Amino acid sequence: MKITLWFPLILLVIQGTAQTKVILDTDIDSDVDDVQALAMLHAYQQLGKVDLIGVIVTSSDNFSYQCADAINTFYNRPDIPIGFLKQQENLSNFSKYTKQVSEEFPHAITTMNQTTEAAELYRKLLSTSEDNSVVIITIGHLTSLQNLLKSEADNISPFNGKELVNKKVKKWLCMGGTYPNGLEANFQRPDPASTIYCLNNWEKETIFCGWQLGNEIITGGDYLKSNIDTSNPIYRAYELYNNFAGRPAWDQTAVMLLDKETATQFFNLNTDGYVSVKNDGGNQWHSGESEKGKNHAYISVKENIDPESIAKTMDDLILELEYK
Repeated sequence: MKITLWFPLILLVIQGTAQTKVILDTDIDSDVDDVQALAMLHAYQQLGKVDLIGVIVTSSDNFSYQCADAINTFYNRPDIPIGFLKQQENLSNFSKYTKQVSEEFPHAITTMNQTTEAAELYRKLLSTSEDNSVVIITIGHLTSLQNLLKSEADNISPFNGKELVNKKVKKWLCMGGTYPNGLEANFQRPDPASTIYCLNNWEKETIFCGWQLGNEIITGGDYLKSNIDTSNPIYRAYELYNNFAGRPAWDQTAVMLLDKETATQFFNLNTDGYVSVKNDGGNQWHSGESEKGKNHAYISVKENIDPESIAKTMDDLILELEYK
């Protein structure tokens, strides 16, 4: 397997400029890592590293989009547009924290009608962005991204979804799969067909953060509990989820790739191969092989790095944001 260190490949991650435009696609509901991932994006926003231009909520929890809006509002960005996967049946509240965060923290969006259909918001955000300028981060299943790729030309843009992606997107950072092979939730459920479609139709650079990576990095434990203000919705979400017992940082690793200096310190970029997906969502990294139209890589932790140091960096990032 070819392993490439980050420092000679700065341009293969985020290309070194401040204010990289970012769209987050999140299933902020069943797990709590989405919450810290969104908070980290607000920290990078304040540091001048990114411009979070939209949040796509790909969830069947009927408080998920309100929870995202409450977090954005807490971090003084109530203007961030939120897209929601509206074309779903049987919406319900099953999350341990979305309803409570939505009810306990101020926000403007209280009904689904105040959100934009997910694929439509994707199209609006991409169509008004410069060419090759947007990084899409997915930390949930890929139904909304598939719907973007399948979308037709309309009054928003003369380009269909795939054309719009190829024109406007710089790269895709995807929390999904497990490497070199296995079965992971974002790829598997509830919509493995969307995983297959996206990987077969996506042509821009893609970096995968696998289950095995985030599973080593435990955030949201005693350190965060002891230092974060209890009035923060991040505190409340972790308290409700498992009372700060700690949780693997699957989603946060994808967000951390936006900071090239930190990525250089902690991670290797494995570039020599590509990812394939089976009908059940199981994935395989084909090392030493290539496939036309696929520009894939996946991340691994450097051998000399203690995962606890990565977790502390993630927690510190949102703690520093809180006190600025």
